[in-house]
Amino acid sequence: MKATVPPREAARLEALRQYRILDTPSEQAYDDITALAAFICDVPIALISLVDADRQWFKSKVGVDVNETSRNVSFCAHAILGESILIVKDALQDERFDANPLVTCAPNIRFYAGVPLRTPEGHLIGTLCVIDHQPRELSEHQIKTLEALARQVVMQLELKRTSAQLAEALDQIRVMGDLIPICSYCKGVRDDKGFWSTVEKFVKGHFNVDFSHGVCDTCMRQHFPDVALVLLAEDSPCDEHGSSEELLG
Repeated sequence: MKATVPPREAARLEALRQYRILDTPSEQAYDDITALAAFICDVPIALISLVDADRQWFKSKVGVDVNETSRNVSFCAHAILGESILIVKDALQDERFDANPLVTCAPNIRFYAGVPLRTPEGHLIGTLCVIDHQPRELSEHQIKTLEALARQVVMQLELKRTSAQLAEALDQIRVMGDLIPICSYCKGVRDDKGFWSTVEKFVKGHFNVDFSHGVCDTCMRQHFPDVALVLLAEDSPCDEHGSSEELLG
């Protein structure tokens, strides 16, 4: 049975993509977690599974060779529909999974337990899951440990994201710390490749900002003197010393 789509699916997918983790190489920090999960739960398969729009992708895996499967057959797509651990003691006895090709064919899943990976904002982006070829159960101690390891997965994701953000901020500081060549005539800016562009284009290329435009008081008086007089008149109330026209004169 195909899992339903969670509420706020677009926001959930955006939260997943912000980690920039999909399709990245294996990393020891995550592999250690899946190895511990498999050992503690005494199972042949353990996965860190991230549920993308149309697939589940494995950041770390023990006991399987594939890197991803379709979301349509994903146990983890069911697991992210709830806040707590999803335990399937015998997939052949569960109507959601008894016809699933991952059950009827290799890897012949019988037992599944998946803890949702919950981001600090509350999005469920995947699971830390353990799988066996035989029906079974987990002890309370194993469940608590698996939940603790799932929290460590999210912590690793957050650390990676924070490190990336700090690196980007340092790059921006280096840009601002360097002397920026500006044309003495048109005020264009030259980038580090020697190309000239407007200030707006240069800044937008290095920082995530947008611009609004206006005219400063000095330029208003120089280039639009009639408008400047009107604006000054509006801002200068008449008093006993003379009219607004007299003040402007």
